[in-house]
Amino acid sequence: MLTTIASFSQIARDLDRSLETTSQQPAVARETAYYLENITKVKSAEEFIEDDRLFNYAMTAHGLGEMSYAKAFMRKVLDEGVDANDSFANGLADRRYRDFAETFNFARYGETATAFSRTQQGTADLYVRQTMEIDAGNENEGVRLALYFQRKAPELNSVYSILADRALLEVVQTALSIPPEASFQNIDRQAEEIAKRLDLEDFKNPEKLGRFLQQFSALWDIKSPQSSSSAAVPSISIGAPIQYGLSSSLLTQIQGLKIGNR
Repeated sequence: MLTTIASFSQIARDLDRSLETTSQQPAVARETAYYLENITKVKSAEEFIEDDRLFNYAMTAHGLGEMSYAKAFMRKVLDEGVDANDSFANGLADRRYRDFAETFNFARYGETATAFSRTQQGTADLYVRQTMEIDAGNENEGVRLALYFQRKAPELNSVYSILADRALLEVVQTALSIPPEASFQNIDRQAEEIAKRLDLEDFKNPEKLGRFLQQFSALWDIKSPQSSSSAAVPSISIGAPIQYGLSSSLLTQIQGLKIGNR
């Protein structure tokens, strides 16, 4: 079993080839072909959610695969969209729901919502990337964390975005040798300490980002030596917020909503 730094470097060195290899996996190719062939036929949020293959594919692509069962919840996300400040999605701490509602924006565009490239090839590209990251994580959680950080870091514009994301924070704390106990400090104090040691602009530079992730990978292997010798069981919810989210009781209540309820 390769170390984290070796596995990540192998994938990142030729990312396009890694993605192409993933896209050619029979199951991935089959589901992608179905998605691209049928998504433009969908004219409403209801039709979208009722087609399990389309809906599950899109949810996985946007990092929400674990919520595919919550159809009433996601119907509310899609029905209210993102245009109104008080819409359901805009009230959630987890930005993934807003991104999903923006991509599949039936609230704004109605029957033409699936005509955009972001709902078609854009979502297919995300699905392949997510699948590659998941496959890597099945072998080594550190590699999945590094790949996720590589994808998200160039978009970061605030240290607080790191503090709000379990996976991003795990990478930063590991790379900077910040003890996990630091998470119990005042959030402004945490932000101040990280800002002293990181320049987010560096993450827009592929070479600087690569060096940072090599540092993370090396330290991850020291911290979690078992991850380089056996398949690791992912313990971090990729993309999920740290302190805010939905309680299981709230999800149960929302699941009890009748489809179409506001």
